[in-house]
Amino acid sequence: MADPVAVITGASRGIGRQLAVDLARAGYDVACVARTTAGSRSKLPGSVEETAEAVRGLGRRAWAVGLDVRDEDGVVSLAKRLEDEWGGCDLLVNNAAVAPPTPALEDSTKRWRLGVDVNINGPFYFVYHLWPLLAQAGGGQVVNVSSAAAVFPQFGRASYTVTKRALEAMTEALAHDLRGKVAVNCLRIDFPVYSEGFEVTMPGDYSDYEDPRVVSDAVLWMSQQPLDHTAEIHTLSGLRQKGIVRSHTPHGSA
Repeated sequence: MADPVAVITGASRGIGRQLAVDLARAGYDVACVARTTAGSRSKLPGSVEETAEAVRGLGRRAWAVGLDVRDEDGVVSLAKRLEDEWGGCDLLVNNAAVAPPTPALEDSTKRWRLGVDVNINGPFYFVYHLWPLLAQAGGGQVVNVSSAAAVFPQFGRASYTVTKRALEAMTEALAHDLRGKVAVNCLRIDFPVYSEGFEVTMPGDYSDYEDPRVVSDAVLWMSQQPLDHTAEIHTLSGLRQKGIVRSHTPHGSA
């Protein structure tokens, strides 16, 4: 059998980068997708090329795909490339997201549309165009990454709360539509996990934030579940209570 293939969005840094590395360790070839490339840097560290190189360093195949998840034509091209060159896809992790820090009613409507396009439409495009490949895999998996902000409006970022709650609803709806073909589940990150983005948008003390490897624990377990395990909204804390996610692991200590 061919080696399994994973597609991860938001893979240039943070949780997405760690997922790419840990899935490679688990035997996956990885299509690393992110907007930040070596030729189009952001003020945050990391690029999709660096992530792909880390995957290759573990002996797996990797693509560095410079793609904004809002670009549906780009998603179509990626799906065709996956089919032509790697023969399909086994796991899709919709991890890319934006969380504008300004209260929505004090921000521009353009910034509101950005949140909707990245956090809802982007994951939908990836499921829409990749699900036939996932189905061909004999029961592929989609994992949508949500946040405790979905049920905590006091976070103060309305577009993030609204879009993450919508992502959870979309998970359930698409799981219903794809039942028996592709499993669609959601992981709600419900305790602080470190990413470089926090340091830019929420300056503070991150010493007790957890290492992104805890998210890998959850995603790897979810990827191994049977096809009828679908439409679930799992939480990191709930999976920790079941012994699936490792115990408290401060950033940098794993």
